[in-house]
Amino acid sequence: MEYKTQIIIGNQYNPHLNLAVEGSLLNDGDDDSVTMFLWKNQQTVVYGYNQNPFTECNVELLLNEGGYAARRRTGGGAVYHDLGNLNFSFVAHKNNYDVMKQLKVIQTALGYIGLETEISGRNDLTFDGRKFSGNAFGFYKERRLHHGTILIKTDTEKLTKYLKVNPAKLQKHGVKSVASRIINLSEVVDITSDTIIPHLTRAFEEVYEMQPETIYFNDLLTDNVLRTRDLFASDEYLFGKWRNFRAKKSEQFSWGLVEIDMNINEEKGIIESISIASDGLDPELIDETEKILTGASIKEKPDFGDNDVARDIAGIIY
Repeated sequence: MEYKTQIIIGNQYNPHLNLAVEGSLLNDGDDDSVTMFLWKNQQTVVYGYNQNPFTECNVELLLNEGGYAARRRTGGGAVYHDLGNLNFSFVAHKNNYDVMKQLKVIQTALGYIGLETEISGRNDLTFDGRKFSGNAFGFYKERRLHHGTILIKTDTEKLTKYLKVNPAKLQKHGVKSVASRIINLSEVVDITSDTIIPHLTRAFEEVYEMQPETIYFNDLLTDNVLRTRDLFASDEYLFGKWRNFRAKKSEQFSWGLVEIDMNINEEKGIIESISIASDGLDPELIDETEKILTGASIKEKPDFGDNDVARDIAGIIY
């Protein structure tokens, strides 16, 4: 499938607006383009689609200190963004979507300034064994999204103040704290979240072997994008059911951490309702699991088909 390349550089730092623009690229973008969108958020904790914000973040402290909470459409864990952090999004039709090629753009850009980086674990980029980029992935009809962070000069004091981390996750990675596991690239090379952008533009052109078309961020701020921004900023979207979520069971699997809150109707012998919080990378499987288990018998496991995530989660319950 022939395609063109496009580059968009954000100029506003509101996470709900940036995520709305990203969503419009995924939902309504050109099928014949591979788009790289570079953007920043100001003092924000972004959590995965299925995560409980109150478990992942000191929400009240963050908001009281002028920060933002944001829920993205992809899975994975919570991250802290500020203006020392640059975010990237690759959006493409499934026929042109290539995660390794997209990661090569990031690695090539950093190679220009002498940094040899590695792909590590399920979705990380690392330098010298420490993480500077976490990545997540989304799907919409025929189109695909891959987005992630590049830690350059992020305020690690605020990161550790706002983020909560389950001890099981630290134990899994063999570290004592989030700060000890991550690295700001400015610690090892002279770079900022602004000066890296030309390197990424050059790498995008080199890896894809074509000159990208520039799309201006402000041209994307349609009425629909602004409505989506307001939805993403709404209390219901950000916090919704999670205010009443109480984890009754939890477990760390190879694919992610799971916490379950459920109500069982003993008289009817069914799971009356269930909410699943998880940093698993596939939010659709978590949603599907909730649907399968809602109304299911508490004595007999339902049929999970090919959903191995549901099978693992059921093992906590049954």
